[in-house]
Amino acid sequence: ESVWLAFFLYDVLRRFATLAQARGDAAFAERCVAAAAALHVAIEAHGWDGEWYRRAYFDSGEPLGSASNVECQIDSLPQSWAMLTGAGDPAHARQALASLDTRLVKRELGLIQLFDPPFDRSEANPGYVKGYVPGVRENGGQYTHAAVWAVMAFAAAGDVAKAWELFRLINPVHHGDSPAAIARYKVEPYVIAADVYTNTRHAGRGGWTWYTGSAAWMYRLQVESLLGIHLEVDRLRVEPLLPAGWESFVVHYRFRQTTYHIHVHGPASGGRGVMRVVCDGADQVARTIPLHDDGTEHHAEVWVGVA
Repeated sequence: ESVWLAFFLYDVLRRFATLAQARGDAAFAERCVAAAAALHVAIEAHGWDGEWYRRAYFDSGEPLGSASNVECQIDSLPQSWAMLTGAGDPAHARQALASLDTRLVKRELGLIQLFDPPFDRSEANPGYVKGYVPGVRENGGQYTHAAVWAVMAFAAAGDVAKAWELFRLINPVHHGDSPAAIARYKVEPYVIAADVYTNTRHAGRGGWTWYTGSAAWMYRLQVESLLGIHLEVDRLRVEPLLPAGWESFVVHYRFRQTTYHIHVHGPASGGRGVMRVVCDGADQVARTIPLHDDGTEHHAEVWVGVA
């Protein structure tokens, strides 16, 4: 029984309820909301371990991802998704992220572990993941999908400084910015590696490159979670999480055959609240950018302050 998938299903049900309501299927929308509410209760009753959320339960009823385990005491997935979905108790979700930061972020190696400690000698049998050498790939290394979700979770929590710190930490460019870093990482620093090892013999070494879907998640982290650019049908909402020292940035956004040049202004101290939006010289009351595919160039400005 997967606690992480309970968070994921909660999110799917809530989103599907909105879709069903929009399509006039109130009965199915209510069914989805009721199922999500039941999951929320079950997650808090059986998923919370005291300082973080558990990962799963074996058929025997024994927990996985618990402080009571010898191996895989904490897994990053339920901690991240507790915040990303809003399904976790707010205080528990924040404590879970703090535990993730303490237990799974390895700043000296520039990575975020999937879980710790790796599987090695315990009797627990979680499946194929135990077939990897401890500290390699999913078995206690960085699995980059999960690392990106962790950064997204800190962004969703509004922890701007932490989100940017961890983004820089897992950015492959920084694994190739010195001869020592290149010698340790051993793979291309200009693409995403699916995993990064923590095994003592290969600590900090990148795994499979070029094929991983985590590259798309990294793109969404940068564009959506950090720069705050969200497409909403025919409008663009820009709500960035600006780090301290960023006074502005420019985005050239293509909407079908039309280009929008967007200049975002922010306070040097960092900020997140959108104070004003102007598009083609006109103030936008909704503080979003209207999108029209008319084949011309448009110019927009967004002012961000401390909300």
